[in-house]
Amino acid sequence: MTATVKGPASYFPSIEKKYGRPVPEWKDLIRSSPLTKHMELVNWLKAEHGLGHGHANALVAHTLAERCGN
Repeated sequence: MTATVKGPASYFPSIEKKYGRPVPEWKDLIRSSPLTKHMELVNWLKAEHGLGHGHANALVAHTLAERCGN
């Protein structure tokens, strides 16, 4: 039996399908941004890359959690 993915990662398959980029590429983009605050990054992804709010939020939350070691 396969475990159901929960939290921000549950959005990853639809993000890859809708925007045509793999999640690691999005995460590298977030990490390379000079922005550091959650909502700054979300708004940047929405404005510059056309992501929807939920998808941008999921990518930023997951990436920033890795930074904090969570």
